Amino acid sequence: MIDANDVRRIALSLPETVEKEAWSMPTFRVAGKMFITVPDDETSFAVRCPRHERTELIAAEPEKFWVPAHEASSAWVRVRLAALEDLAELRDILVDSWQQAAPDRLSEGFGGAEAADA
Repeated sequence: MIDANDVRRIALSLPETVEKEAWSMPTFRVAGKMFITVPDDETSFAVRCPRHERTELIAAEPEKFWVPAHEASSAWVRVRLAALEDLAELRDILVDSWQQAAPDRLSEGFGGAEAADA
């Protein structure tokens, strides 16, 4: 079963990622920009996601993706850990969020292969 430790391990394998506690929960940042949060219950995590893509994700897989009412105006989506197919899907989601936050010098040319062994 995929858990919050898998999120942490993969996130920290991405270039220049650091973990920092905020709002009493772990957050992961690159170049000072947050790209993952793991709420207290550790059954889900939140990642950056453009709102137009978020709507499509939620419509296609509502058992996996959702947005709490208090985050509706943000560009983030929540992901239920238990609904993920495997670690490769988790890695893809985390890398996508990292690429949205990472500076060009890091994200250009990063295809996620570096995280494949994570």
